[in-house]
Amino acid sequence: MFFELPVVDHARQAEQFLKEADRAGWHDALLWQVRLKRDRAAAEVPEWEELRRLASDIKAHTLAHLDRYLEQFEAQARANGIQVHWARDAAAHNRVVHELLAAHGVRRVVKSKSMLTEECGLNPYLEAHGIEVVDTDLGEYIMQLLRQPPSHIVTPAIHLRREEVARLFCEKLGVPEHLPPEALVQVARQVLRQKFLEAEAAITGVNFAVAETGTLVICTNEGNADLGMHLAPMHIAVMGIEKLIPRLIDLGVFLRLLARSATGQPLTVYTTHIGRPRPGQTVHVILVDNGRSRRLGMPRFWTVLKCIRCGACMNTCPVYRRSGGYSYGATVPGPIGAILMPGYEPSRYRALPYASSLCGSCREVCPVQIDIDEQLYAWRQELGARYASRPKRLAMRLAVWVLRSSKRYRWAGRLLRWSLRSLPRRIVYGSWNVWGRTRELPRVPRQSFLEWYRERMGTTVD
Repeated sequence: MFFELPVVDHARQAEQFLKEADRAGWHDALLWQVRLKRDRAAAEVPEWEELRRLASDIKAHTLAHLDRYLEQFEAQARANGIQVHWARDAAAHNRVVHELLAAHGVRRVVKSKSMLTEECGLNPYLEAHGIEVVDTDLGEYIMQLLRQPPSHIVTPAIHLRREEVARLFCEKLGVPEHLPPEALVQVARQVLRQKFLEAEAAITGVNFAVAETGTLVICTNEGNADLGMHLAPMHIAVMGIEKLIPRLIDLGVFLRLLARSATGQPLTVYTTHIGRPRPGQTVHVILVDNGRSRRLGMPRFWTVLKCIRCGACMNTCPVYRRSGGYSYGATVPGPIGAILMPGYEPSRYRALPYASSLCGSCREVCPVQIDIDEQLYAWRQELGARYASRPKRLAMRLAVWVLRSSKRYRWAGRLLRWSLRSLPRRIVYGSWNVWGRTRELPRVPRQSFLEWYRERMGTTVD
């Protein structure tokens, strides 16, 4: 699924992000404002918690019967005139897209709302085959001009200042450098309108697919997905197989949750249902596995497939807000990425489950009630047992031996307190002391709490 790349060092990359204290500060504050908007929107719905529970149950049911619902969706979509394709992995996905475009002589494509194509590396693949691909949503378009991936799954350019975008447009599009935001949006609109008119095909993602009706549902705020797929003679919709829901009536549950969780809106500006191709158009949908079936077979971690990609866990996470999306080195960053990515490449992403305070805020805002914090902890156990260094394993065994005896625990505490008070600083703050690399250790007490309590209360509590 993914290229062989170096092991992600989240801590080091977060440190790089934090060197720009001003950027880290407003990144934190801006995302927290989105979280607060989510809270206000949720508070306006009295049955909010019931909706979350219902959405979680619907997703669990669908995933438990995914084979049946996939077959039902395929049959209904084909009956509607939509052509259905299957892709086992990213390579197959890219190959199917290219074959469809090549068969119709397509050389210019507009694209909208698809993190799946980022996951599969579609843009560079098509560009290598001589096909122009233009991301048409403003945030994605900015990141494409920068030749960088999104840093957030909903607001991909949230880490950039307005001045940086203005300089980028000046360099790439030849406009004055100090344009206000409204003018920058107008510039992008003018450039992209021409791309829409020239496009021979449109590629979009899918937010939900309804098995009962064979319907594709796409939720957007800018309308670029709609414009692309209504102007182009070919529409290719790509979706992970987990995007299915059973019935059309179930859609109302998710639509009430998605926009409120993502941006604090009651509903996205555009919610488009694609039932059948319009006259003269061909519509294709590609159902992509790319490791999802394997994840479905992992008893402790399968519920991550419930995710509806709202980004709420990122907006609330204190680690993501202060470390930035690029520190995760993954297509999907933040808490959800930290439990998603190790299932695909455990060796490369083994540090991500530690990029968390385990505060549980992510679970509290998740619209489908994924136990993200518990899975982060479970991944630490799983990956720690598999990849811990020999010194760390020995240290853990020593800790187990000490903690199994109250007598050994008391003596170890006394020895450690004496050592930290008595040894030279160069030893106490040596390379072994990871905590002390960036902070001072707290003042070391002369006795443990238990010793203090016994002395003060005159008891023999052990």
